[in-house]
Amino acid sequence: MRTTKELFDLSGKTALVTGGSRGLGLQIAEALGEQGAKLVLTSRKQADLDEAVAHLKQRGIEATAIAADLSQEANVAPLVQEAMKRLGHIDILINNAGATWGAPAEDYPLEAWDKVMNLNVRSIFLISQAVAKASMLPRNYGKIVNVASIAGLSGNGPNSMQTIAYNTSKGAVVNFTRTLAGEWGKFGITVNALAPGFFPSKMTKGVLENFGADTLAKRAPLQRIGDDEDLKGAALLFSSDASKHITGQILAVDGGVSAVH
Repeated sequence: MRTTKELFDLSGKTALVTGGSRGLGLQIAEALGEQGAKLVLTSRKQADLDEAVAHLKQRGIEATAIAADLSQEANVAPLVQEAMKRLGHIDILINNAGATWGAPAEDYPLEAWDKVMNLNVRSIFLISQAVAKASMLPRNYGKIVNVASIAGLSGNGPNSMQTIAYNTSKGAVVNFTRTLAGEWGKFGITVNALAPGFFPSKMTKGVLENFGADTLAKRAPLQRIGDDEDLKGAALLFSSDASKHITGQILAVDGGVSAVH
């Protein structure tokens, strides 16, 4: 019987983290690397990735990076092939890459809808399928962690953000997680999702400017917004063998917002 420390240990494990160059993706990469996982990060911009890898290496974390635009189907297979070449196999897949776009529903551009859906939903299906076929299914082991959002658990109020595509996409991620967990459990693959509340990031910068940190914090029972370490524990749980009997679950990390709104 393993100890709690051993269940959470990721020494010898490997992870591919999409959207891993900054924000929540980088925070998750830190969490996995701090527990011993070897990492490959991916996002669209090589410069951002280089900065993230340097940041992780300063913390003693082994990481490399591959630039890829996952909204384009043609980029998925080469990414997975290169990640497999570097890692040998992929134990953990973190599906964090995502996009948002704000506009009133009645005027929402189709281009924006497609951009959000292609990256937030279509790409996680494609990369999950590719990683599973390349590594997880043959080895009967895998941990897939999707980054959803509390925006996928409810709608927006009349005076809040106008993000119909983002909310819809994250709702899709929630049920994608549950459905994939049901299909792949027999292969020893767990599929769970994190549903963050408000965390400061490049994606949420506009929201922070419009509403203010204090206003957003007051919506939460804990009276605060997320910080640079608030996602680490939940991400580690779903990525480690501590969650070997947990699958198809959505964990809100939001200071309690989804419990009261």
